[in-house]
Amino acid sequence: MPIQLSDHFTLKRLIRFTFPSVIMMIFTSIYGVVDGVFVSNFAGKTPFAAINLIMPVCMVFGSIGFMIGTGGSALVSMFLGQGNSKKAQKAFSLLIYASAVVGLLLSAIGFIFIEPIAVALGAEGEMLRCAVTYGRILIPFSTAFILQNEFQSFLVAAEKPKFGLMITVIAGFTNIILDAVLVGFFNCGLVGAAVATCISQIVGCIIPLIYFITDKKSVLRLGRTELDMKVLLKASANGSSEMMTNLSMSVVNILYNFQLMRFAGEDGVAAYGVIMYVNFIFISIFIGFSIGSAPVISFHYGAENHNELKSLSKKCIGIVSVCAAVMTALSLLLASPLSSLFVGYDPALREMTRHGFVLYSISFLIIGYNIFASSFFTALNNGIVSAIISFLRTLVFQLVALSILPIILKLDGVWLSITFAELLALIVSTYFFIKMRKRYNY
Repeated sequence: MPIQLSDHFTLKRLIRFTFPSVIMMIFTSIYGVVDGVFVSNFAGKTPFAAINLIMPVCMVFGSIGFMIGTGGSALVSMFLGQGNSKKAQKAFSLLIYASAVVGLLLSAIGFIFIEPIAVALGAEGEMLRCAVTYGRILIPFSTAFILQNEFQSFLVAAEKPKFGLMITVIAGFTNIILDAVLVGFFNCGLVGAAVATCISQIVGCIIPLIYFITDKKSVLRLGRTELDMKVLLKASANGSSEMMTNLSMSVVNILYNFQLMRFAGEDGVAAYGVIMYVNFIFISIFIGFSIGSAPVISFHYGAENHNELKSLSKKCIGIVSVCAAVMTALSLLLASPLSSLFVGYDPALREMTRHGFVLYSISFLIIGYNIFASSFFTALNNGIVSAIISFLRTLVFQLVALSILPIILKLDGVWLSITFAELLALIVSTYFFIKMRKRYNY
């Protein structure tokens, strides 16, 4: 029997409903990791380092999708909870159309300025050429990337998380197969990896687009709308924390690369790239759970079902706690084999990667609580609190940690910066959870 947002969510039902979103995000992360494995092993560490240097810039464009997707789906789900399906339909359509226009504009700007950006990040010679080549293939397809990210959230709001998972699996296998063919078989290097990624993004965008246009039974459908600045501003403000998270991650990744170039050179950037690929898979579990649970929280908040909201918040915290413990243990166990998978051809680089990953893994004990806290307040349509948590966690605290710890601990300080920042963010998240409890009755 299909699960509806209006249902009472037992622990089992909550896990069932959010599970497709978790698998969807894991799969999204895995096919990104496959790019790195193929490029590192078939093209070498310079192209691999170049991709890791320029990827944060490309991810900035995708942050628009996360902002509108999370902020917009919370708003649309709240309208559905209030029984106003017509308003929900119009808001959904407006947000998709606006995102497409913004994506086209950003693609043009990024394509023009990608080379000076790469130079500013410290790329030169072969590394610069590779970074610019990869960026100029990926950036023109930013609109597809943005819409792909948005549709993941809106499919959950439309009570179709399993369909969203299926789309992600199809897009993921598209990327993996094309990587194997273009990079592994035809030896196209990072150009092949970039093309594979672009095609998979198009697949991940087109399938849900067709669904939302043609399926007459869908809870949400693309159709006529009207310009409503309040909806645009509310969705943007509400999802600003998610955009801030992605923008900040990009800025912080750039600073990580800068510090690593100082302390370990090109090898440091390559090692960080491996850690980030694995990190994406682990935190995708928390992100996927947050994406899957947010529309449920928004619906019951809009419907003023306070007892259900209290039950949901307790169950969510419990699930996050179990996942945090399991993932920390797994990351410590897998540090060595995963390092060998990516850079086993270079013993010194492999050991640097393994050591860095062990230190970085401590952060998985904490990071899930902060990701969920930001998403929770987004779901409650409190974009301000959500943005504060994200801004401090992903930018301010990390910049402070990255500026101070390497002075004291050198390269180890770089790897431990994430844990220090997440600890500070946990204090902030806990404060807001306690302070806002009476206001939202959770």
